[in-house]
Amino acid sequence: MKFFVDTADVDAIKELNELGMVDGVTTNPSLILKSGRDILEVTKEICGIVEGPVSAEVVAVEADQMIEEGRKLAEIADNIAVKVPLTWDGLKACKVLAGEGNMVNVTLCFSANQALLAAKAGATFISPFIGRLDDINLDGMDLIGDIRTIYDNYGYETQILAASIRTVNHATQSALIGADVMTAPPDVIKKMAAHPLTDKGLEAFLADWEKTGQKIL
Repeated sequence: MKFFVDTADVDAIKELNELGMVDGVTTNPSLILKSGRDILEVTKEICGIVEGPVSAEVVAVEADQMIEEGRKLAEIADNIAVKVPLTWDGLKACKVLAGEGNMVNVTLCFSANQALLAAKAGATFISPFIGRLDDINLDGMDLIGDIRTIYDNYGYETQILAASIRTVNHATQSALIGADVMTAPPDVIKKMAAHPLTDKGLEAFLADWEKTGQKIL
């Protein structure tokens, strides 16, 4: 499974990238706002840090304007994935931008039918939002599983990018179901390394080592 980092925090991206934990980055208007920086400036910097796709989102709602904004964003770097919403206009924009050779991430997906349409429109990535479905008492993992089945049935190459990942369990379940990619905030990725039994075992080992009176260095 590929790991994308869902942030516009350059320092956090650098830290995870140095560990080989970054296959790409996703951003959105909310994350850009949180960063407090110009969208073109921070996106270009991120593209220079990571080799994989960096999703940059359009803010227009009509297809023609989405296409114009997408082309502008794609000029930032070769590894830009233009992010468009899963609306009818977004699908129109996806078809055009993908046809021009751009990577396209179709976001805000909440149904298998939407994912099927995105694949037919040529999306590089489809982003089903797991956490937001959980918020309304639906199981986001069911959606990931349905999309996986449909794409496998017909050989669609669109990659399933599990988004709105909020817990380490979301990460595990997405991997088990077969999502191609997950995008998560830096803190969730870091928490994947944590386990109370690891902490307990390390504490015991260090206590025993202290009793030996020895040193390695």
